[in-house]
Amino acid sequence: MNQSPPTALRYAWLVVALLFPVALLNYLDRQMLATMKASMVGDIPSIANKADWGFVLGCFKWTYAILSPFGGYIADRFSKRYVIAGSLFVWSAVTWWTGHVTSFHELVAARALMGFSEAFYIPTALALISEYHSGLTRSRAVGVHQTGIYLGQILGGFAGYMADSPDHGWRWAFSTCGMLGVVYALPLLAFLRDPVRPAPAVNSPVAPPAGNVFRGLLGNRNFILLVLYFTLPAIAGWVVRDWMPEILRERFSLGQGQAGVSAILYVQLASIVGVVIGGTLADRWMRTSARGRIFTSAIGMVLFLPALFSVGNAGTLGMAIAGLIVFGLGWGFFDCNNMPILCQIARPEWRATGYGLMNMVSISCGGFGDWAFGALRDRHVSLNLIFGVFAGFALLSVLIVLLIKPAEEKSAA
Repeated sequence: MNQSPPTALRYAWLVVALLFPVALLNYLDRQMLATMKASMVGDIPSIANKADWGFVLGCFKWTYAILSPFGGYIADRFSKRYVIAGSLFVWSAVTWWTGHVTSFHELVAARALMGFSEAFYIPTALALISEYHSGLTRSRAVGVHQTGIYLGQILGGFAGYMADSPDHGWRWAFSTCGMLGVVYALPLLAFLRDPVRPAPAVNSPVAPPAGNVFRGLLGNRNFILLVLYFTLPAIAGWVVRDWMPEILRERFSLGQGQAGVSAILYVQLASIVGVVIGGTLADRWMRTSARGRIFTSAIGMVLFLPALFSVGNAGTLGMAIAGLIVFGLGWGFFDCNNMPILCQIARPEWRATGYGLMNMVSISCGGFGDWAFGALRDRHVSLNLIFGVFAGFALLSVLIVLLIKPAEEKSAA
């Protein structure tokens, strides 16, 4: 029996609620590494320099990126419920293992395996939310899910204090978070369910062959533009997320805990405000224009310009934090509309694969960005030059997103 519209909408929001803590753990497990760098390097002397640390950060992204299209394709073909629960279980087990590594090579292996296991989650979760929220709640629903990501990053920002604690330390933090994820995977599997899709027409294939999916996406001009738009700002986003605690610690002589909180807390709180405002604005703008989500996202990208210049040229901690707040606000506008824009230019059964391809390109470039940033800082290249280049990427991104021509979006019944 089909659900009535109010019941269906309630379950659609329940799906978001169930995935919220998964999104939180997804990014908490990533962010802790950046904010506990000093303690980890002190315990693992085979991490020799900043380029080595950049490689540790990058190996996660490269593995995650390579596997993302595969993870999205699996999600489009099979049960999203099992893909999400399985991904959570495996990456949480790897998080627990990370708390027990003793060498640079073990840490690289753990981060690579985490990239493998996490590659299945984000494309699958956003595609599942988009299926349940077809219509004028899509940007808000994606935004609420992304709020879980931001809260995970905020908690990860406080991990520096945990690493400095003589009663806990960085190993305890990884072990505890890993066990929480393993335990939550079981009730998640019990309560989450896949949406019922209309039965395919007679003589039509249940799913297109893999080659047709990738050819269909890569032959779509709008999709290529969206991949470029998704990638360029993300390079700056990854550097801000992974390197900002270390930048603030060195530049303003902060403790590890204070640097982590200053680098993460304000930008993520601003991102939460950004997804609330950006998601609401985009959903309302869609009532009058099929380009409402694009215009909203472009506004967020414009905010990147002063933010990146401010971060790169900050002479005081307050100025750096102000730049991070503006950056976070713009990121929220950008982040809650990427999957909804993809839904306007790609078939429903291709969306997880499409987001996986977007992740592959974006995070691969983010991984090289992490490594290159470390290498440039080893050579004493100035921050204002590096972040000035990032601002140029943001300006180019505004022009790219405005070239996308989306289809009209029908409201859910």
